[in-house]
Amino acid sequence: MRTGYSAMLWLIWCVLFGSLRLGSTYSAVLQNETEFDLAEGHRQGRLFPFYTIGRIANVPCLASNGLKGTCLIRGECADNQGIFGGSCSTLTTQATCCIFSRTCGGSTNLNSTYFTNPGYPGSYNGGGTCTFTITPCSSSVCQLRIDFRSLNLAQPNGEGNCLTDVLTITGGSSEVPSICGENTGQHVYINFSELNPITIRVSTTAGSLVDRMWNLQLSQISCASEFRAPEGCLQYYLEPSGVISSFNYGFGANPNLNSLGATGTRQIAGQRYGICIRAAPDRCTITYSLPSTDGSYAFTVSGDAEVLDPTLIGMGVFGENGDICTTDYVVIPSPVVTDVNAAGAVFTDRFCGLGLFSVTSQVKPFVVYVVWDDNEIPDVANRGFRLAYSQNACTLGA
Repeated sequence: MRTGYSAMLWLIWCVLFGSLRLGSTYSAVLQNETEFDLAEGHRQGRLFPFYTIGRIANVPCLASNGLKGTCLIRGECADNQGIFGGSCSTLTTQATCCIFSRTCGGSTNLNSTYFTNPGYPGSYNGGGTCTFTITPCSSSVCQLRIDFRSLNLAQPNGEGNCLTDVLTITGGSSEVPSICGENTGQHVYINFSELNPITIRVSTTAGSLVDRMWNLQLSQISCASEFRAPEGCLQYYLEPSGVISSFNYGFGANPNLNSLGATGTRQIAGQRYGICIRAAPDRCTITYSLPSTDGSYAFTVSGDAEVLDPTLIGMGVFGENGDICTTDYVVIPSPVVTDVNAAGAVFTDRFCGLGLFSVTSQVKPFVVYVVWDDNEIPDVANRGFRLAYSQNACTLGA
């Protein structure tokens, strides 16, 4: 009987954190998801002695440094190599918001774990390969969400290849492209392949002049979670409005030149993935547009950005659409463009070039597909894209 009770407590721990999100939205469904998994009869493993779990509620908490943790007795936290993150209970002074942070060569089957570079929050200038392995905490977990709270690696070379530094993620049943450059604030979802582990590798080159740093938050997502990403979505945004961007999009040009001596691209070669946005209640369409604060380079995905006057870059008339987009482009399903400067034009779902009109789509789930080919030499001074999105209320009869 005691063994079954301990297993139940381990499952509650796993599912609670499998539902945790960076914001407050996840906490609203924690209880329902826990009840679901217990009702389904999933039982495995144990982590903490049952007598301490009975003393305080082991709930998600926010540590004094802003990181996510779980409320544990200080001795429990120390026994599991956790970091004390401040008080989390009014019942006892022995309770702490326990943060699990690991670095190279580590592994975890816990949730809300942080994987950081050696010496974090300082930068890392060493070389070699740093690995970290994540095993699902129960059979009721289907996905791993990795939030790049901080990810600054060397830029790709001028052709968009990650030669100096690279982050790779393997072991899941869904594919993740190689990533390098500046990606703080980005995230990815990976499907677990049953109970097999997912491995993160950060390979770096010693001696390169890079303020290299990473802090990755690892959250396991329950199969029953409303925050589980749909199939085919490497990224999944949950808010009705916000900003999406390609990996390594940035405000400055790549300092590396391409093999022809021209300014290199920030786009990472050979990427193909979907960016999905959860449809909010009573929202039937979504509009994508260039952010007003990002300057003119917010949509520079193919072609030579140095041949145009910088004041013209970004304008919709310098974008391209349809069959002409064969190398690097984004796909916006069933697009509608109402800009007066595009009057009479017929748009298909492929967009490329050096500018973009505002585009509206009604296909759900809302999604933008990214397609970068393996040859970025013709794409001079491109930065990829950064698009503001806003979901629109349903009209009568929609």
